[in-house]
Amino acid sequence: MTARTQRTRLFAAGVAAVSVSLVLTGCGSSKSSSGSSTGANASVTVPAVAADPSLAALVPADVKSAGKIVVATDASYAPNEFKDDKGAIVGMDVDLANAIAKKLGLTADVQNATFDAIIPGITGNKYTMAMSSFTDTKEREASVDMVTYFSAGTGAAVKKGNPDKIDPTDLCGKKVAVQTGTTQADAVKDTINPACVKAGKPTVPNDGDKFDLQTDVTQALVSGRDQVMLADSPVVDYAIKQTNGQLEKVGQVTDTAPYGVVLAKNSPLSKAVQGAVQSLMADGTYKSILEKWGVQAGAIDKSVVNGAAS
Repeated sequence: MTARTQRTRLFAAGVAAVSVSLVLTGCGSSKSSSGSSTGANASVTVPAVAADPSLAALVPADVKSAGKIVVATDASYAPNEFKDDKGAIVGMDVDLANAIAKKLGLTADVQNATFDAIIPGITGNKYTMAMSSFTDTKEREASVDMVTYFSAGTGAAVKKGNPDKIDPTDLCGKKVAVQTGTTQADAVKDTINPACVKAGKPTVPNDGDKFDLQTDVTQALVSGRDQVMLADSPVVDYAIKQTNGQLEKVGQVTDTAPYGVVLAKNSPLSKAVQGAVQSLMADGTYKSILEKWGVQAGAIDKSVVNGAAS
């Protein structure tokens, strides 16, 4: 759940969903990212979404007859997708998924899933759609369609005051927290550590400290188990806020790239979803949802199918 991106620079985007109760009590592994507050801006009103008949007409017959879109997400990646204190899955991606479904005359059945099982679930027809902060990449487009809807960059977080003097452009020998099955984990193994070996420096131990949940990635940093975590910029910002300043950003945001809604390759639903996203941008719903979650800096103005640059 971490994005979950394909990077060519030194470090890759990760995720740092965080639970206030988890981080502040110093608990160990958690199976949810619930907290005492979602962190949403209650002053932002999101407009009601009505079905668009022209877009609904593009929905395949089997999906239309089901009346719903089964949406997979890894709910450990606040503020994009996570669980609130009642166990409900909430977040920017969840609100957008619900709005997309309504534009198409459907409902969204949002289901929690392990991040590295989501794309196989799409290709295996377990899920109709996925919104889990997946970066649109050429590699992913080889097996699925991706409808762009957001833009995020890569950041790094450390403990407040950066006690270990972490330089995110040189992570050789550092304890780096990453999520299992994500491309930031691959970046440690395939990019960072080979560069360290070439430079004659110690590598990141074990190709990174890997966790199944991003809540645990953040907790590993807060507890001092690890020295740095790699994360998408909106997730780093949210983690810092929700941990009451126990963490801080270090270095610059790099590698900006689009997120994509994931659908089956060559699915007729892809065009319908792209149209729905564009319509939500045009009517202001999209902007309101991003503002609700404080991530409006990642807004884009045009959605495309398979728009990866690399």
